[in-house]
Amino acid sequence: MNTYLVGGAVRDALLGRAHGDRDYVVVGATPDDLIARGFRPVGRDFPVFLHPQTHEEYALALCRQPQCHGYHGFVFHTAPDVTLEDDLRRRDFTINAIAQDEAGRLIDPFSGVRDLEARVLRHISPAFAEDPVRILRAARFLARFAPLGFRLADETLALMRSMVAAGEVDHLVPERVWQELQRGLAEAQPSALLRCLRDCGALAKLLPEVDALYGITQRAEFHPEIDAGIHTEMVLDMCARLAPGDSLIAFCGLTHDLGKALTPAEVQPKHPGHEHSGIAPLKALCARLRVPAEYREQALVVCREHLNVHRLDELRDASVLKLIERCDGLRRPERIARLGLVCEADKRGRLGLSETPYPPRALLERLHRAVLAVTTRDFDLEGLHGPAIGERLRQARIDAITAARRAAG
Repeated sequence: MNTYLVGGAVRDALLGRAHGDRDYVVVGATPDDLIARGFRPVGRDFPVFLHPQTHEEYALALCRQPQCHGYHGFVFHTAPDVTLEDDLRRRDFTINAIAQDEAGRLIDPFSGVRDLEARVLRHISPAFAEDPVRILRAARFLARFAPLGFRLADETLALMRSMVAAGEVDHLVPERVWQELQRGLAEAQPSALLRCLRDCGALAKLLPEVDALYGITQRAEFHPEIDAGIHTEMVLDMCARLAPGDSLIAFCGLTHDLGKALTPAEVQPKHPGHEHSGIAPLKALCARLRVPAEYREQALVVCREHLNVHRLDELRDASVLKLIERCDGLRRPERIARLGLVCEADKRGRLGLSETPYPPRALLERLHRAVLAVTTRDFDLEGLHGPAIGERLRQARIDAITAARRAAG
């Protein structure tokens, strides 16, 4: 029985990056062999065991065969005669198919080290095409490694395009699409995820509402980058810069301008009312991918209100209170903080404007804090009943906004 460290831990060590979990492959053993040594079985789809002391995952070497379309359309075979190379061959990319033995020696049958050095994401074999999830994984890995200079191998892009043309992505279940999208949005350069999916044709299949933004023109005085799809990419990367690892913020950035794709051609490059027309496609996207409610509700807030935040200085104090109330910002104060952050990413995610200050975010947070500080203990309620108390509280909150504005100068 031989044990090898595999996958991301080996890859990231070679890249000089930190990596959390360590996964191992065991060659030449059976489940009974591991159980006899105190390992605890935990795998549902194939034999995975937890080490009795370290609780790290150990999987028996295996190979798999496709049975039908989709992520779960495989059967797995494991036996003592399955080799390490057999196990590595079933993986997606060469950089993920490097193993390390207990003496620290690398086993690299598919030249993953060479591709790491060349900064290339390359599939291992034609078997890549048997699993459409790998298209999403390619996009996610590029979002992670693009800052290091990684690119997709030409032959891998060609294979992914053929998979899309063959309808493979049509068999992806919504939950898995969302899982990979959510993880990709939390990476360092999520724009690379969009570009990868668009280059292979998968974006139009999986996120047609986002794909439709490409080619939509915007007013150059506000959007020097012109193209609404390019703007979305820039907003995503600004979200990653302002809120690293926060997929909820990035999802709001991804979907804030969906209404621009619905603007009639004769009206462009202006987009009047896009903050309202974007609500329907956003709801459709969330329903199709079964997006969690927290993501959906926050994205709707950002889509509907981002222009109001941009012109916060122009809003009457009563209108500011209504904005906060529409966002449920009295009960859910985090929604206002997130709204301001995404609006800053929207304003700075434009060509030549990445270092531009965005005062409305700080002002929104100041006015919101002033509203939250108001309670009925702060004023005399004698003689007031029912709706009159509510109106008195409302006026006190408006007065607090007025005072906070004056204090801000």
